[in-house]
Amino acid sequence: MPPRRPYGGPVSIRVEPDDLAETVTGFPVAHLLTVGGRPRPHVGSVRATVTGGTVRVDGVGRTALGDVARDAAVTLLWTPAEPGEYSLIVDGSAAVSGDGLVVTPHRAVLHRPAAAPGRSAAGCAADCRDLPVDG
Repeated sequence: MPPRRPYGGPVSIRVEPDDLAETVTGFPVAHLLTVGGRPRPHVGSVRATVTGGTVRVDGVGRTALGDVARDAAVTLLWTPAEPGEYSLIVDGSAAVSGDGLVVTPHRAVLHRPAAAPGRSAAGCAADCRDLPVDG
């Protein structure tokens, strides 16, 4: 996994799909965001591991399982250990598997708030970098 750099340094952090599993190990907490019949997302803390290009999500509650049965679109958010560090955001499609989920990633990004007003080279209003995923 490439080192994360403090503000002021280079912000280009590329994580290849094969490196997603290693990248996830640097994040202490995962959250699953699902949508259902409500006008806002449902958020829950989960255990998520990357294996073979998919993300296995355990610790999923009844609401999230029901949401995925209605709409497979999910987002996984790994929050940073320290303020000012990157969060990892993975958008994907989920399928119910036993009492958990299997998520196929479609897009992944390392993201943190901008250090100063303006736009990054990628045109993002924050310090972010798209991560390629197969799919």
